[in-house]
Amino acid sequence: MARVDRDRLATMMASEELRFTADHPKSAALFERTRKSVHRGVPMPWMTQWASPFPIFADSARGARIRDVDGHDYIDFSLGDTGALFGHSAAPIAEAVADQAGRGITHMLPTEDAARVGEALTARFGLPNWQFALSATDANRFAIRLARLVTGRRRILVFNGCYHGSLDETLVSLENGVMRPMATTMGAALDPAETTRMVEFNDVAALEAALAEGDVACVLCEPALTNVGLVFPAPGFHQAVRDLSRKHGAMLVVDETHTICAGPGGGTGYFGLDPDIITLGKPLAGGIAGAVYGFSEAIGERVADWIDEIGSFVTGIGGTLSGNALAMRAMAASLENVMTDEAYAHMTEQATRLADGVSDIIAARDLDWGIGRLGARIEYRFHGREPANATEAQAGDDPDLDRLFRLYFLNRGILLTIFYNVSLVSPETSAADIDRHNDLFAKFAGAVTA
Repeated sequence: MARVDRDRLATMMASEELRFTADHPKSAALFERTRKSVHRGVPMPWMTQWASPFPIFADSARGARIRDVDGHDYIDFSLGDTGALFGHSAAPIAEAVADQAGRGITHMLPTEDAARVGEALTARFGLPNWQFALSATDANRFAIRLARLVTGRRRILVFNGCYHGSLDETLVSLENGVMRPMATTMGAALDPAETTRMVEFNDVAALEAALAEGDVACVLCEPALTNVGLVFPAPGFHQAVRDLSRKHGAMLVVDETHTICAGPGGGTGYFGLDPDIITLGKPLAGGIAGAVYGFSEAIGERVADWIDEIGSFVTGIGGTLSGNALAMRAMAASLENVMTDEAYAHMTEQATRLADGVSDIIAARDLDWGIGRLGARIEYRFHGREPANATEAQAGDDPDLDRLFRLYFLNRGILLTIFYNVSLVSPETSAADIDRHNDLFAKFAGAVTA
């Protein structure tokens, strides 16, 4: 079996860094300029985590292409880490946003688009009640409030390796079976033991033991783990989650923010799930800040009764810009004209072409690597094991190889995701784009192996 030549990695990385720096003088200059007024030179700290010595500065983006300020064009397989999953500046959304911007951006009043969006979401996911937020983090926060109201309980349950935005209660991990705040979390607000239980994905026995305590308001989960690569549910796992949550009186909240890649009904439709609440953000408004959470009729009735009883709008849910007219118009255009069955068919077809091509290269070179796919989302594994949970997934991490992989592609005109080895395929990604990617993957595999 072919193996990675470890001595070669450091030499290649040094060469790739020099190449990147030489090719991006304008991005380098902008980075230095921005550092004088913007902390660490970027709008958000994680923007320094690209594999390159400094981030490229974007000039424009359209479809599946990004151009940087140095004039380099990239095939974009990052797609804003799902935020632009359906392509950059999709024409129906861009036109709708431009029109709405001239007619009012926000005014704390509903528009006809609220009906359009609600109807489209109900048709896709089945839930009858929808509300709006600015991010999936907020949508999850509000969903948890609903679950706590309905159940009268405080705790939530999440799975190790989960992704639910920057919600304090979910920024936790299991270390040797003990739940702790994630080491990378800045200024943790509380001891997670006060509000959160955590178990490994696919561990039904641990899930039942945690729920049997009788104090969990909701199970908050992704249809498949996405923030540690891809971890798929074992057969029967989701049915067990649904059955056990009902048995022990907990709501089931499904976060579709990354798994909307699976199809028009997201992971909920793909895996046949039956949640009480669904949350979704990132790509829904084509890059405009916007998110939604939908819930069952029973939850809707309980919330309505509570609001009528309290007689107050200060509920801890929503904000001044939640459901603003611009975001609602963008969501309507996206759901009706961009996130279509035809778009998903193309995305899945091209993602399958990519995954199959990479799999063939791995087999031909006799590498102990792997590939996973969920709809339009593809994960590269530089180990051959398909993980059953986050601990197994993280055990296969190879930081040096991972970083070189992403920088090698970036220097050759392909943008991969920032933190992990994932590619996303948009409706604008062509078969030629896939073939270029796979040709480059073969060259990379040959370059790093003995």
